[in-house]
Amino acid sequence: MLHRLNPVRLGFIRAAIDAHWKADSRGVRPLAGKRALDVGCGAGLLCEPLARLGAAVTGVDAAQENVAAASAHAAGAGLTIDYRCGDVAQLGLKDFDLVTSMEVIEHVADKAVFLTALAMALAPGGLMILSTPNRTAKSRLLMVEAAERIGMVPRGTHHWDDFVTPDELADLLSAAGLKMGKPTGIAWSPAKGLHLSDDLALNYIVSVAAAD
Repeated sequence: MLHRLNPVRLGFIRAAIDAHWKADSRGVRPLAGKRALDVGCGAGLLCEPLARLGAAVTGVDAAQENVAAASAHAAGAGLTIDYRCGDVAQLGLKDFDLVTSMEVIEHVADKAVFLTALAMALAPGGLMILSTPNRTAKSRLLMVEAAERIGMVPRGTHHWDDFVTPDELADLLSAAGLKMGKPTGIAWSPAKGLHLSDDLALNYIVSVAAAD
């Protein structure tokens, strides 16, 4: 599922990068000279495309096995990515031009502390991008009950009560000194599969910047 989701997220991320830094949308390395941090990086699914876009990438994950797998895959692909195992709030990371965290905050117990740590890692004038499931009746039915029942995701992957609505995320980000842009939905249909949409009912992705 993450492999299907990643191209959709990358489309949003590339557009956000081009808009934030007024980059040429035809350029192949819009992040050249910039530092990127992906928190909850897993096996490097997003870190590697960010590296190919020109960034000096650091990936952080709490699971040592994910960091080991990500490091091995990057080495095999000839990419230099700094992978670290640990809690982003305790690693003291700072001054990243781009900070991303995809499908992570719904798994975090103290969401305010987590977002404060992301804010601390972001350089002045930087860009943050987050994605997460929305807490709706539709997401409970499709992302938790149906997806786990048919084996699309392992049982226990999602706890619906921990999902964050866009309004809740905006308030949490504001408390961390950050301003959330207009959320874009990640929806699914039989005709289009996963795609960016105005429908926020299942999942959404947002760009974030330092508050004025």
